[in-house]
Amino acid sequence: MGRKVLLIEDEPNIIEAISFILKRDGWTVATHAEGTTALEAILRHAPDVVILDVMLPGRSGYDILQDLRGAEGGQDLPVLMLTARGQTKDREMAERLGASRFMTKPFSNKEVLAAIHELVQA
Repeated sequence: MGRKVLLIEDEPNIIEAISFILKRDGWTVATHAEGTTALEAILRHAPDVVILDVMLPGRSGYDILQDLRGAEGGQDLPVLMLTARGQTKDREMAERLGASRFMTKPFSNKEVLAAIHELVQA
């Protein structure tokens, strides 16, 4: 098992926190902070799981997720969506587009780790 995660997030403090806890747990972590090139980054890194922020520069996480689910091989990739907006409509949109899990900021390190473990076990 590769145990490789791609974190697509543009807030440096969140990148640092999530990268730290995942690396400590034995994951290889790649990061990407730009919405317009996120799909290419996913295809290039071929991660076991993607952590995808909703609000990114250039394109939204929803657009990226929609493209990923339409791409060859992108239907089965586990995606944990992160958002600062936790309204029901945001959650419903993420589910409709095929997010594997949805998490609202702020979140605890333990929550992120548990969600990632759950996604790769599924």
